Amino acid sequence: MFAIIQSGGRQVKVTPGSVVTVDRIDAKQGEEVSIDRVLFLEKDGGEVLAGSPFVANVKVVGIIDGETRGPKIRVFKKKRRKGMRRTKGHRSTLTRIRVKDILI
Repeated sequence: MFAIIQSGGRQVKVTPGSVVTVDRIDAKQGEEVSIDRVLFLEKDGGEVLAGSPFVANVKVVGIIDGETRGPKIRVFKKKRRKGMRRTKGHRSTLTRIRVKDILI
């Protein structure tokens, strides 16, 4: 069984027992979270449920495993012959979720 969820504008494939990394969720480590934005679900028998946009009455339950930082993104701008150079960048804070179960 697996599901495809939407979190932070991205789509993530989850299975029970897996650890996924999503954009930062405002919750403490060890707390239980439930995600109800399920786009697609495949049951063990091969039956599939596709939502429009979300599948009704399906939740993914997980436990917050901690926070990490994503890779550093560098943004460099330059205008030729003007001497203008600017470097900016950022690192996103990500949340690790250990998926407990997919509730139908």
